[in-house]
Amino acid sequence: MSLLEIDGLTHAFGEKALYKNAAFCLYKGEHIGVVGQNGSGKSTLLKICTGQIVPDAGRVVWQPKVTFGCLDQYAKIEKGMTMRSFLQSAFAELYQMEKEMTLAYEKAAAGHMAYLDVAAKRQEELEKCDFYTIDTQMEQVVNGLGLSAIGLDRPIAAMSGGQRAKVILAKLLLEKPDVLLLDEPTNFLDKEHISWLSAYLSDLDKAFMVVSHDHAFLEKIANRICDIDNDTITKYYGTYSEFLKKKTLLRENYVRQYAAQQKEIRKTEEFIRKNIAGRKSKMARGRRKQLERMEKMEALEQKEITPCFHFRTVPLANTEQLLVKRLSVGYHYPVLSHMDFAIKGGQKVVITGFNGIGKSTLLKTLIGQLPPLHGHYQFSEQVRIGYFEQDFIWEDMTKTPIQVVSDSYPDMVMKEVRKALARYGISGDHAMQPVGTLSGGEQAKVKMCLLTLQPSNFLILDEPTNHLDRQAKDALKTALTEFPGTVLLVSHEEAFYREWAQRVIRLDR
Repeated sequence: MSLLEIDGLTHAFGEKALYKNAAFCLYKGEHIGVVGQNGSGKSTLLKICTGQIVPDAGRVVWQPKVTFGCLDQYAKIEKGMTMRSFLQSAFAELYQMEKEMTLAYEKAAAGHMAYLDVAAKRQEELEKCDFYTIDTQMEQVVNGLGLSAIGLDRPIAAMSGGQRAKVILAKLLLEKPDVLLLDEPTNFLDKEHISWLSAYLSDLDKAFMVVSHDHAFLEKIANRICDIDNDTITKYYGTYSEFLKKKTLLRENYVRQYAAQQKEIRKTEEFIRKNIAGRKSKMARGRRKQLERMEKMEALEQKEITPCFHFRTVPLANTEQLLVKRLSVGYHYPVLSHMDFAIKGGQKVVITGFNGIGKSTLLKTLIGQLPPLHGHYQFSEQVRIGYFEQDFIWEDMTKTPIQVVSDSYPDMVMKEVRKALARYGISGDHAMQPVGTLSGGEQAKVKMCLLTLQPSNFLILDEPTNHLDRQAKDALKTALTEFPGTVLLVSHEEAFYREWAQRVIRLDR
């Protein structure tokens, strides 16, 4: 019996259809990777499963008593909660049961012996639920996700966005719902923590659905692939690499069948045209009826949109363009201290380090959003900075990409705006959709479009690949390789920068 059944699913944003009469079932123990291009409807599917979005049509049915947990990186957390108290809230029912057991034992000790059975029953339930291993469970997840260095008593309000996202993921794993729904869980994880999560999910006896553009991660964790393409949802059995082979073969077979049918249709239409009024008119009318009754195959839409990134440049000499001396950065106290480094014009430099160490804080300091706590930095007078921020912050979430670009570059005519967005895969209905309703990958492409319209010679990029699909990552890699100016990139994806980075700065406390 399925845990989740979806039937007749139809949903669209404006005139942009995501699914048309699609169907999908999730069964016990299935480990499903959800794939598709940016904007195909992957995150929307998870939100439909949780009831956050009501589809235009269709049936979404969970089996009674099935529990599900969804990774919400923007979940509201009570003010003042520490990591420890937040993670312990995953076991709130068990802690309440422990209080009831303790109270029952106290009443029994006071002479009310009837409460002894109540206490014993509660203790048996706690043991069955592994209550006395909670601290060990928390320690395993905290260590696995790289949170131990932060400290369990650290207030969540004082954490970086990446740290906060990892804490929310940790709680979800500790809750152990029947079904996990995870949207891009590796975005804020370092390589070793992705490896731990891969092993954890692979060994899980529960079902899960994971949206991810990290194909190596999917290869390790998934035994099913849910592919969203051509307005439908197709489930493939096997690993991600097996899915790619099967989809390619099925697509090639479909294209051959479609071509053969089109050839037959043209041949039949030609026969009808030539003979409808002649001696073979009866035969021609019969052929016409056959043609009308034929179940015609639809042409496959070409949805493999390959964006083309190109950064506008201004001249830059090869001399020293950035000097950092004894720099300490942070908000109220230093997260990185006494840094010294220099970058020359045209260098491609990558900054790495575990999440929460202060990489984004360093970049925000360098572009002037935060004041340095100690030391100083200096850019050359020639430098013209182009900055990509990983957080999706818009002045008005209801504005469309066309409005966002037009507001930033009012001299551009509408045709130029549409053309610029289309180069990054934002065209048609997506360009007219409120930017806040776009997928993470599409919002990243809008931000990248804004950045490339601004001439610069020193790019400062904070995790630009987090939400991008494979085609967009390849296009960005090519653009950065060809960019003649300087690049300072924060990234946890070694595979993205390995081929073109000239220097890697590894941050450590």
